[in-house]
Amino acid sequence: KTGEGVPALLDAMVERIPAPEGDPDAPLQALIFDSHFDNYRGVISSVRIMQGTLRTAEKIRFVQAGAVHEADEVGVRRPVPAPVTALGAGEVGYLIAGIKDVGDARSGETVTTVSNGAEALAGYQEPKPMVFCGLFPVDGDEFAALREALEKLRLDDASFTYAPETSGALGFGFRCGFLGMLHMEIIRERLEREFDLSLIATAPSVAYRVHTTGGEVVELSNPSEMPPPQEIDHVEEPFLTITILTPTEYTGTLMDLCQTRRGEMVKMEYLTPERLELVYRIPLAEVVRDFFDQLKSRTQGYASLDYDPTGYERSNLVKVDVLLNGVAADAFSTVVHRDKAYDYGKKMSEKLRELIPRQMFDVPIQAAIGGKIIARETVKAKRKDVLSKCYGGDITRKRKLLEKQKEGKKRMKSIGRVEVPQEAFISALTLDD
Repeated sequence: KTGEGVPALLDAMVERIPAPEGDPDAPLQALIFDSHFDNYRGVISSVRIMQGTLRTAEKIRFVQAGAVHEADEVGVRRPVPAPVTALGAGEVGYLIAGIKDVGDARSGETVTTVSNGAEALAGYQEPKPMVFCGLFPVDGDEFAALREALEKLRLDDASFTYAPETSGALGFGFRCGFLGMLHMEIIRERLEREFDLSLIATAPSVAYRVHTTGGEVVELSNPSEMPPPQEIDHVEEPFLTITILTPTEYTGTLMDLCQTRRGEMVKMEYLTPERLELVYRIPLAEVVRDFFDQLKSRTQGYASLDYDPTGYERSNLVKVDVLLNGVAADAFSTVVHRDKAYDYGKKMSEKLRELIPRQMFDVPIQAAIGGKIIARETVKAKRKDVLSKCYGGDITRKRKLLEKQKEGKKRMKSIGRVEVPQEAFISALTLDD
């Protein structure tokens, strides 16, 4: 707070860290390492000049995007942005070129001059998403706003991916890939707070590799893309090696947690009489749900978790579909281990029975693996009392009225469509309910 020692620290940095190299007279090569969108000035990019000199009012070209712009303002941050006439080799600053299309200035892009162009720099390696989920606007009219918001967010954070997706139940949205569950929560929270969007997020999933009977290998992140069971030879899923450090009194509850999540113990070692190291191999799909929350709650926050991806392995996985009145609701489809398929199907069927409002006809809610039904619940129909006008009389008259009502319900069921309110989707897809 007092600034004591700061000048000596800065002198030591200058002394020990070598100055950046570069030829100021060479053709311009500038690397964009960060960007954000300003509503008034367009895209503001942070750049490092690798070779050459970047000058204000110069015609510049974004090599990968192929777009040509004029450098409206070049400057440095001190920490307040301060415009300068030029940035030389090795310097770091910002660039404003009046860019409205956010795709022109992504992280890793190379900037050069139009008159004396240079080759593109290597840029950054694309991060590989680990967790996927669908994001759909509650109001279908907000689809365009969601697309624009995702484009602007990707400027700040290039580590998530998105692609358009259509759901029969939820309408138009995007299938998004994230580095992990925390990353997914942050992106969703930013979309709702910064862009004022109301979103439905489907249950998170991971990328699976499906080996078909025809010898093909299909990589998919959306359960609805899973081929029919008769075309699947086997399925592989990503595994992790996790390392847990915990006080010894929580050993039993943590071993129970890992084993219920299909984990295999690799090593158990006492670091001290009070501290223990547990190493497990566990499927990524079991970790992305609520593994870390369970870990912390079972150990009162004392345990720590570290993990490393170890590749794909064969597992006995199946796709569980949820059918509403015989029609598959793709929003509730998921890929689970066969041992847990019945529990998931029963739990989801019971939850939907409570959430779906009664219709004019019986609505069967079924969980199925392929053509085999594994669980069923029924939302009973609303029923008018057709016998209210009968004050006694012959039983055949009453039976005739009931049979007529039954025929009407049957005909209505064959042509009826189940209306599922958005609140039901949000509640059913909420994790860990």
